[in-house]
Amino acid sequence: MKKIRTHFLMPLLIGVLVLTTAISSQTAMANSTKSSIQDLILLQNVPESDTQFEKGTIQLNPLHVYKEGHFMGTSKNLKWKSTNERVATVDKNGLVSTTGKPGMAFIQVSEGKLVDQIGVLGKPDPSSGKGKGKPTVTYQVKKMNGKRYNLIEKAIGRMTLEEKVGQMLMPDFRNMNGKNVTELTPEIEQLVKKYHLGGVILFRENVVTTEQTARLVSDYQKTSEKYGLLMSIDQEGGIVTRLQSGTDMPGNMALGATRSEELAAKVGEAIGEELHSLGINMNFAPSFDINNNPDNPVIGVRSFSEDPELTAQLGVAYTKGLQGTGTSGTAKHFPGHGDTAVDSHLGLPEVPYDKERLKEVELYPFQKAMEAGVDAIMTAHVTFPKIDGTTVISKKDGTEINVPATLSYKVLTELMREEMGYDGLITTDALNMGAISDHFGPVDSVIRAVQAGTDLVLMPVGLESVATSLVEAVRAGEISESRIESSVERILSLKLKRGIIKEENPKSIDEIITTAKQTVGSVPHKKIEQEVAEKSVTLVKNNEVLPLKVNSSEKIAVVGSSYIDDLYQAVKSKHENTVLVKTGEPLSTDQLSKVSDASAIIIGTTTSTVAGRSTSNPQMAMVNDLLKQTVVPVIAVGVRNPYDIMAYPDVDAYLAQYGFRSASFKATASIVFGEIDPSGKLPVTIPNPAGGTLYPFGHGLTYNK
Repeated sequence: MKKIRTHFLMPLLIGVLVLTTAISSQTAMANSTKSSIQDLILLQNVPESDTQFEKGTIQLNPLHVYKEGHFMGTSKNLKWKSTNERVATVDKNGLVSTTGKPGMAFIQVSEGKLVDQIGVLGKPDPSSGKGKGKPTVTYQVKKMNGKRYNLIEKAIGRMTLEEKVGQMLMPDFRNMNGKNVTELTPEIEQLVKKYHLGGVILFRENVVTTEQTARLVSDYQKTSEKYGLLMSIDQEGGIVTRLQSGTDMPGNMALGATRSEELAAKVGEAIGEELHSLGINMNFAPSFDINNNPDNPVIGVRSFSEDPELTAQLGVAYTKGLQGTGTSGTAKHFPGHGDTAVDSHLGLPEVPYDKERLKEVELYPFQKAMEAGVDAIMTAHVTFPKIDGTTVISKKDGTEINVPATLSYKVLTELMREEMGYDGLITTDALNMGAISDHFGPVDSVIRAVQAGTDLVLMPVGLESVATSLVEAVRAGEISESRIESSVERILSLKLKRGIIKEENPKSIDEIITTAKQTVGSVPHKKIEQEVAEKSVTLVKNNEVLPLKVNSSEKIAVVGSSYIDDLYQAVKSKHENTVLVKTGEPLSTDQLSKVSDASAIIIGTTTSTVAGRSTSNPQMAMVNDLLKQTVVPVIAVGVRNPYDIMAYPDVDAYLAQYGFRSASFKATASIVFGEIDPSGKLPVTIPNPAGGTLYPFGHGLTYNK
């Protein structure tokens, strides 16, 4: 028998040793983690959870509670049992199904000696059985009581100050090293862990495809060490739409034009379903601002209307639809950004009214949102001198300025918390916006916001300096630790309420992607999008030129610049003999000759500012020039703002579209050619240059006499 040389054996022995050490290390870690498990409880027993039966079923979620204070979802090595299968059964994954029979059952979950249970009570509904046989049985979750379910108190008691501060921070990672962040990088992973981040906000740069977005969000959640992350986004619909693969809802003002709470709820639900399927659990929407200032450059069509009651009704319906999917909603921008003429991304706007007027108008929708249980409210970088007249010296130019609502104790704590009774989450608007970053330092603004009463610090400038300075401010007594803990309590409460919990055994990414692909941009959601578009486009003026009646040989010209290709394609799909003249200023001689033999001219204008709709603006001069140069009907489409007709009131017909998404262009073309009868009503008043009314709130024409 030949000798085996030792130099062949050494690598093998070293490999076995390394493997054995790794396995031992993993086993030790697993045993350590297992030994620190203190309890097994059902999330539905936690006071903050409001999960109820849906279509006769409920998914129960067991949690491991650790000695270190945190908690995690668990799904393996569990045993389930129903004490009364006549009332309710439970499968091996904790899905409870009711039988339709009355009575009481307890659903138990166990793992060795650790046990928890929850009650299921079925009661006959007397009103459902009158003269129609047996009454329907309705089911309720009956929570267990006890200190073991006070997870938040236990968690906060064991958190370090750094961990508490981290829960309040929500930065963005749009770009890094000159590239859009579409996948989790080691640098970002390190920041999430180092600063114990409570959440991250995503932007359009981050969410390109459904599969990519699902992977990115999943990787973020895996990075969080103890608590689930609030993964947020601004998916309002309309002009503020982030998902590149999602359904492009027409937007809030389009919903205002439909006057339909049902459609608002459907839109909120569809958006919520798409976000939830991707793992995005918080939406910074909808806007509850009243757009009662036509000169507003930042809200505009992001608002439902100028009417407080209509705005409240549609905003609440949207929010209920959204939150019904498990996705948190956010009412913004408190106390109201609608009656401003300055964009807070660039400057510091002011709302000059007293509290009585604000309660009747700006604050009214927010009060209704609070009463309806909105999960969060976002503050406005706007000054309200008659609520808070406090002044500070601007770091930008040394002038004396009023403190904006975002940094105001009188607005956030005294008005919102104490007077209006809101106990949910308060988040700042982005702290990198000009209204804050120009006048207050990045650290000073965060400290002021926390002192004022905010819970979530959105997009702070300089994550490391902000996190460090907040901790130092607490240790120096500038901010009390109890103030920090109040915010952490609200943040963790929201996470428990919405099931945003770190999972020991998360779903496979393949399963997540499969569900997301079935949900994001789905056919049912596209149908809602189209229905809103068709019911929102508003026929504001019609000198008996619409609907267009043309034969196939007659030419139609489409003229304009921004988004004009979309309008052209929508019109061409209805009438093949359509030509496009792409210009944003009065037509040249050659361009005029191109439209001279047209039977009708359709012009699209797109504005977002006062300057844009001025008669001296080249785009508006183009419309008025064409009205002088031609005798055929000129039909104008206000692609974004309904106020465009103020610049060309003599146009033959005018349609307000409220947004530049595909479905709205298709709806406009269908209305132009009479395939759809226009039904939209103006959600705002269109004034005339003299200060009177050109077209009133609620105005809207139809073809049906």
